[in-house]
Amino acid sequence: MSYLPIFVALLNDSKMNKKPLILVTNDDGITAPGIRTLIKVMKSIGNVVVIAPDSPQSGMGHAITVNSTLHCDKVSEADAEIEEYSCSGTPADCVKLAIHEILDTRPDLCVSGINHGSNSSINVIYSGTMSAAIEAGIEGIPAIGFSLLDYSWDADFSQIEGYIHTIVTNVLDNKMQPGMVLNVNFPKLIKDEIKGIKVCRQAKGNWVEEFDKRISPMGREYYWLSGQFVSFDKGEDTDDWALKNGYISLVPCQFDLTAHHFIQELNTWDLND
Repeated sequence: MSYLPIFVALLNDSKMNKKPLILVTNDDGITAPGIRTLIKVMKSIGNVVVIAPDSPQSGMGHAITVNSTLHCDKVSEADAEIEEYSCSGTPADCVKLAIHEILDTRPDLCVSGINHGSNSSINVIYSGTMSAAIEAGIEGIPAIGFSLLDYSWDADFSQIEGYIHTIVTNVLDNKMQPGMVLNVNFPKLIKDEIKGIKVCRQAKGNWVEEFDKRISPMGREYYWLSGQFVSFDKGEDTDDWALKNGYISLVPCQFDLTAHHFIQELNTWDLND
């Protein structure tokens, strides 16, 4: 009797049942409630390693640390099933360190968030949450950034756990193209009010910004940045429209910023005369 078919079947079954390695990070800091919820959901899907900033890094965009040292310390948590590291750098730094220094194997997926606040429309440019996901995409790792339109530290993330699980398992099952990253935003609604997930494009919008100028007790001028987001886009296929109408927005993103449609016109200019 040949045992080879049995061995092959067992080997294939082992590969099929192997849990994916999931890297979890964020920009609100390793103690933020959003990342704790994301860790909880990811544990139900795969093996989890957490590398996140040791303090809030919102609005850092894709900044990386090049002129000072980085520290990455293992932290003790009540959950002994996962490894967690606290990094002194930016969200992008966290992903770089994870891939090149901390992990022995490349992760099957990187998830970032859950961000306390919106990362729809132009916010994706400034977002540390999305920049961490995009850094993973640059490395060829499937990645998702999650955000909830609630800036409160006590935001209720429990309403969206099931949707996160659905999106993550779909990414793992369907395999995204290399370099693709998903930007997922949740409206601030209870679960029964959410109408579903809508695949969208990024809305065209901008911040109308103001600087609040003040004087310190030492007589030095300083500024607080404030402003209001304004959408210029009337389309019903945008993330801004979806969120305002009770849907979860899902936008596929890429790190190639080339305006491909403008290349042909640029080639008509007299650039070499």
